[in-house]
Amino acid sequence: MRTKSGTVDEYLAALDAGKRKALQELRKAIRAVAPNAEECISYGMPAFRYEGRMLVWLGAGTNHCAFYPGGIVMHYKDELKGYKTGKGTIQFQPDHPLPAVLVAKIVKARIAENKKRAAKGKR
Repeated sequence: MRTKSGTVDEYLAALDAGKRKALQELRKAIRAVAPNAEECISYGMPAFRYEGRMLVWLGAGTNHCAFYPGGIVMHYKDELKGYKTGKGTIQFQPDHPLPAVLVAKIVKARIAENKKRAAKGKR
């Protein structure tokens, strides 16, 4: 569900209460690990940019919420049992959000991945 929101707060305000709460909690978990990350709208969804590189996205679909940390999802398959996953996507129901501890692990791994790519001069 992509919107023409200009800010993350506007995006979240347009959602129903359950999805808004679930995504606010996800946002809070991301912020706890990456407090200096810049919030932005990318591809019509809330996203975080860290040290000039895109870090993660989050959003709401018609029937679910989603966290988009990129290709790193495959490294957490065991911990993501019970959630629908794709190559770079984790879908969850608002009443069954991702655990903050798991979000923290994934975000830390994405930060490390981005730093490694930056050191190699890759985008």
